[in-house]
Amino acid sequence: MIPDSLDTLVTGVIGQAHATWQDRDVVIFNMAWGEMVIGLQGAQVLHFKPRDGAPWLWTTATPQALPGTIRGGIPLCWPWFAGERYADESPERDGPFHGLARQATWRLDAVDEHAEGIEVHLSPAERLHSLLTARVVIQANAQRLNVELISENVGETPVKISGALHTYLSVAHTHQCRITGLAGARYLDKLKDFAEAEQQGTLAIQGAVDRIYHTNEAALLDDGERRLRVAKQSSDSTVVWHPGEARPEDIAPETAYRFVCIEAANTHLDPVWLVPGAQHLLGTTLSLG
Repeated sequence: MIPDSLDTLVTGVIGQAHATWQDRDVVIFNMAWGEMVIGLQGAQVLHFKPRDGAPWLWTTATPQALPGTIRGGIPLCWPWFAGERYADESPERDGPFHGLARQATWRLDAVDEHAEGIEVHLSPAERLHSLLTARVVIQANAQRLNVELISENVGETPVKISGALHTYLSVAHTHQCRITGLAGARYLDKLKDFAEAEQQGTLAIQGAVDRIYHTNEAALLDDGERRLRVAKQSSDSTVVWHPGEARPEDIAPETAYRFVCIEAANTHLDPVWLVPGAQHLLGTTLSLG
C-alpha cells in the first residue's frame, strides 16, 4: 500500500529520478519491470510494485517528522535489533532503539541496470560505528525484490551484532492473513514476557503479535488475495509483528490493518560475532508464492 502523495511522485517519473517526499530525499525508479522507491534516510525501500501488479510493501502516509523515521517498507535495524545492544567497547553501544542505520543519511553509490531489472548499491554518508561499516545492495525485477545488508568489522577486536530487515508487507486485511512455513519452530512471545512455545500449524493473525521464531526457513504469507514468499539469508530468527489495537501514532486508523511484518533477523537467539576483517550478509527475498 503506497501513500497517495508518494504514488503521485512515482507516476510522474519515467526511468529514474531524485525527489523529495515528507522532507526526505528519495530515489524513484519507474521502469519497464515495475516501480521502486528508496529513501536515502536509512537506505529504506519504501515502495515496490512489479509492472501490472499491486504493491508488495506498506508505508505509512503519516510518518514522524524529522529526525524521526518513516514506518513501513523495509527499515534497516543495524547494528542491533530492538534494544539488544551488546557489550563491545565501542561508544555507539548506547545508541537509539533498532540501531544507528535508520536515521542516518545514505548515499547512492551505483545503479546497475540490465535487461530484466536493476541493482542498487548504497552506503552511509558518514561513518556510523567506530568498528563497523555497512552497505546495502538492492536487486529488483518483475519477479522478486532482494535486499542485502552487509556488515564488516574494520576494527581490531571482535564485535557482536544483531539486526533485522523489518519488512512491512501490504495485505488486504491483517485478520485475513495466514502464515505458513513456521510450523514446528520454537518461538519467544514478547507479549508474554518472552515465554517460549512451539508453533502448531498455520499462524493466523487475529490480534497483536510480536514473536521471534528460531528458524531459517522461508515463510509464506496468504491474505486471501495474494501469496508472498519471504525467504532469507544468514538469519536464524524470523520476527512476526503487528501492533493490533495498540496502534502507534504514525499509523492512520484506516491503514492500521493493511500490513503484517515478517522480518529476516539476527536476534539474541542467533547473534553474529564478527572478527576483524570479517563480513556478514543479512538478506531477505520477496517473491510471489
